[in-house]
Amino acid sequence: MNSPVRLSRFTRDDSRRIGVSFEFFPPNSEEMEKILWESIERLAPLAPDFVSVTYGAGGTTRERTHSTVKRILAETPLTPAAHLTCVAATRDEIDRVVRTYHDVGVRHIVALRGDPVSGAGAKYAPHPGGYSNAADLVGGIKRITSDFEISVSAYPEKHPDSPTVEADIDMLKAKVDAGASRAITQFFFENDLYFRYLDRVRARGIDIPIVPGILPVQNFKATTGFARRCGASLPAWLAERFHGLENDAATRKLIAAAVAAEQVFDLVDRGVTTFHFYTMNRADLVFAICHLLGLRPSSLSQRERVPERSEGG
Repeated sequence: MNSPVRLSRFTRDDSRRIGVSFEFFPPNSEEMEKILWESIERLAPLAPDFVSVTYGAGGTTRERTHSTVKRILAETPLTPAAHLTCVAATRDEIDRVVRTYHDVGVRHIVALRGDPVSGAGAKYAPHPGGYSNAADLVGGIKRITSDFEISVSAYPEKHPDSPTVEADIDMLKAKVDAGASRAITQFFFENDLYFRYLDRVRARGIDIPIVPGILPVQNFKATTGFARRCGASLPAWLAERFHGLENDAATRKLIAAAVAAEQVFDLVDRGVTTFHFYTMNRADLVFAICHLLGLRPSSLSQRERVPERSEGG
């Protein structure tokens, strides 16, 4: 995957339609809120399939997540997907959140088990009276109303709590059987990991889209810690590309764009047409990669070209 970027292999006249979605996290300060909404405004004209808003460990961002989702609904034409976890809440509490989302017009939920209150790496224990895992949560959402689209997570290198990849795929199968219609992968940097995982998933009869999650490296040191916590590997070639650039933000940004472009073009060359970008609330790198993929803002405004939502979503 570390060969030169092959930009000539794909142009915006290519017959394949590229679909993208973007993930944001709710802001915890006035400054971060400004950065978030600048990023949303920058990326919205690319007409993503949806934008998701994360839920902090132990549901710690619950109210900020709700607020961000509601503002996206009220002030943009974008389709929000609200993250929801099993952590630190009873079934009744989670069910109320689901109904509230439905009432305000949300029709897409990203259903996750979630990290323990003490953070990733701590031992997970279901909340007494709560949903036991993500498959249980998916089933609970579907029992409330069948018109939610539900996305779930997938792990090419397995979830840190899973004993094996096969056990992880068993859980994915349970989530699909419960009603999930899309899986979004944890980020990865070696594309062969994704394709090997996809082969194993398809061999189990799981036929929903398995959308690759792409993390443009905004900060290599932060990415290293993030990868360690979530069980994703960082190849030696990636560390080498950022070596010696700790105090050179401008060059780091150029390298990050090249690495991410290289990854997505290799995926496109191998047949992938849908991507989920972990934006970290920063738009520039993601916008540049989407530009290379042939996505362009329309001459019409988003509000002019996106139909009004009906009450039914």
